[in-house]
Amino acid sequence: MSRVWLRKVLGWARVPRFAVMAAAGLLLAACANMPGADYFGMGSPPPPPPAQPSAVGAGQVKVALLLPLSAQGNAGPTALSLRNAAEMALAEFNNPDIQLLVKDDGGSAEGAQQAATQALAEGAEIILGPLFAQSVGAAGQVARQRGIPVIAYSTDASVAAPGVHLLSFLPETEVDRVIGYAIQQGKKSFAALIPDNAYGTVTQAAFQQAVARGGGRVVAMERYPLDRNAMQEPVRRIAQAAQQADAIFIPDGADSVVAAVQGFAAGGLKKRVQLIGTGLWDDPRIFAEQGAQGAWFAAPDPAGFRAFSGRYRSRYGGDPARPATLAYDAVSLVAALVKTQGPARFAEETLTNNSGFAGIDGVFRFRPDGTNQRGLAVMRVTSSGGQVVSPAPKAFSASGT
Repeated sequence: MSRVWLRKVLGWARVPRFAVMAAAGLLLAACANMPGADYFGMGSPPPPPPAQPSAVGAGQVKVALLLPLSAQGNAGPTALSLRNAAEMALAEFNNPDIQLLVKDDGGSAEGAQQAATQALAEGAEIILGPLFAQSVGAAGQVARQRGIPVIAYSTDASVAAPGVHLLSFLPETEVDRVIGYAIQQGKKSFAALIPDNAYGTVTQAAFQQAVARGGGRVVAMERYPLDRNAMQEPVRRIAQAAQQADAIFIPDGADSVVAAVQGFAAGGLKKRVQLIGTGLWDDPRIFAEQGAQGAWFAAPDPAGFRAFSGRYRSRYGGDPARPATLAYDAVSLVAALVKTQGPARFAEETLTNNSGFAGIDGVFRFRPDGTNQRGLAVMRVTSSGGQVVSPAPKAFSASGT
């Protein structure tokens, strides 16, 4: 199943390879994201069920799970999908010694603060979630005052902090991976067409840093507004400037990418230039666009999510929201740490182990500043979907690279 995003995982490292290996297809397998905001998923989440218990499992170690279960729009069904995935992780880990304290944060900062406070009063040793940036900030403030770690799902790196770790897919990591690959393939000069929003600002900075780090150069860069009718002039200017470029970087979703690609020829772009995008390009509309064929983007290897989705459908009768793997991997990680690490299970030194973890969406590790690094594949756009052209790494080096 492709990553369909709205505007715009687990293993163990050098410590014992964690016991979650027994969960079928879990380990070493493989942000719907509004640009500038957090993703909250798609993928046919199931309809709301009757009220569910607020505590799941009978273990001794209490773990809070904060989700916007009552939030409006797609957020509520997506939160339910994350809750389902968390419960599935418990079952597939064979009922570990943990108890999930499920709390509804309502999708707001106030709700997250109240939910975190209540969970800590009930003895939670770690908080999983929330999903939205404002909620992560509020819950993280409460948790850090008590020395309790957080593993959250926001894609906004600005809310990461020591002790507040993001498990999500950060656009900076996607940009680093695909630009690094392009430079390895001999691309040295880059043009960029960037959306004029918060997501564009983040990806622009990552793009410029990645190009400079690889010894390349940026020959042209244009920002464009959200109004599609106003894209024509920036597209025309990039089309002209790209005569001197090896690649064009467009970090946006299908609507803008298709409009840009179709506008390049009209704008005077005569030669074939390599198109490059982010994980937002994992979209059937882009795969169907003739002008996008052969483009590159970075994303998790899709095999892991396909396997996870099959097990989820068998259990719940519907497709998971794309971020559901985050909840599954967070719970499985916690369960494994409880089983293998004793009193140091949630210490910063344990969570930021340099060798990292491996899960549904591939290897990942938490950085001391709360952001993460993921082992991503580079995919090529084809009419039949994304095809892996550079596999995701299976492990991180001990040196930190």
